Amino acid sequence: MATRKTAGPSGLKTFYWAIGLVAVVGGVVLWLTLGDGGETASEPIELGEIGDQQLVELAQGVSWGDPDAPVTIMEFGDYQCPACRSFALEVKPQLDLAYIATGQAKLVFHDFPLDQHPHAFLAARAARCAGDQDRYHDYHDSVFRTQGTWFAMRSATGHFRELASDLGLDEGAFEACLESDRHADVVTANRQLGERLGVSGTPTIFVHPGVGQAQKLGGFQFLDIQRAMDRAAGN
Repeated sequence: MATRKTAGPSGLKTFYWAIGLVAVVGGVVLWLTLGDGGETASEPIELGEIGDQQLVELAQGVSWGDPDAPVTIMEFGDYQCPACRSFALEVKPQLDLAYIATGQAKLVFHDFPLDQHPHAFLAARAARCAGDQDRYHDYHDSVFRTQGTWFAMRSATGHFRELASDLGLDEGAFEACLESDRHADVVTANRQLGERLGVSGTPTIFVHPGVGQAQKLGGFQFLDIQRAMDRAAGN
């Protein structure tokens, strides 16, 4: 089974710079401030003016596979996005078999909650709250599998709690995390990082062969990634 872990900033700095992340002139857009920790954070928070180096330090993806794999497949995804659900449940299993389990590549997921999806930011935080109990990947899959159930709910908070219960998480710890602003800075930074890399929709996939320029793919199907992997291998 592929190794699963959070990708720390040091291991991904080379990847970000290979994509072509450049300094932004002037201040970044200031997003909604949701308080000082006493409220449930369900939208991006204000990070203020933050440089590329600081952003890379704060934005942390979650990875599947060998951290030393020669190729990085990077996804910017939204939990409420139907196409992201297809990627998670249909394309990713193929990547697991073909490239991740074999050590040829690792997959790194970055949150990119879209404004038109009101539950996406909270879903991203919920997954990271589950990650505090070492169950991020299981929770990630559960959120996508049940997307049809919670997609149109007025509030998805109760459903996200049920998923934690179904996975046997410490419900008190999970709820305390969910009802705070914990991880809101990381999810916000993930989205800002994607914006600086030219991401405008989800899922957006990059493939970096370890040296040279990373490639932003025009599609997200297995065949799109297979072709990029073939190019990375020189085929």
